[in-house]
Amino acid sequence: EGRERSAAILEAAHVRLRPILMTTLAMVFGMLPLALGLSEGSEQRAPMGQAVIGGVMTSSRLTLVVVPVMYTYLDDMTAWFGRRGAAMVAAGAAASAAGGGGGAPAAAAGQRANDKI
Repeated sequence: EGRERSAAILEAAHVRLRPILMTTLAMVFGMLPLALGLSEGSEQRAPMGQAVIGGVMTSSRLTLVVVPVMYTYLDDMTAWFGRRGAAMVAAGAAASAAGGGGGAPAAAAGQRANDKI
């Protein structure tokens, strides 16, 4: 819909928060009796329950916090490389127009030669 990045991220977090928390809490409360190991002989299965609870909680944190943050960083980096690439092309075109010769076309020809290898 063409929204600003930060507004889109906040809206997506708001929409996704409830189902993710409901799923996480249901899984944690479902595994809690297994993780506590209160019944006879359940001490062998308790580590599995604890691992499942830890994994579900970690994946929820990753989904809600780390993924949007990494998306923001990668989007900023892509924009930075795009601006830098545009400046390099403009500088190569200016050097070529000034009679400098080797600018961007020579570099592109060298890249095409490397692609064939």
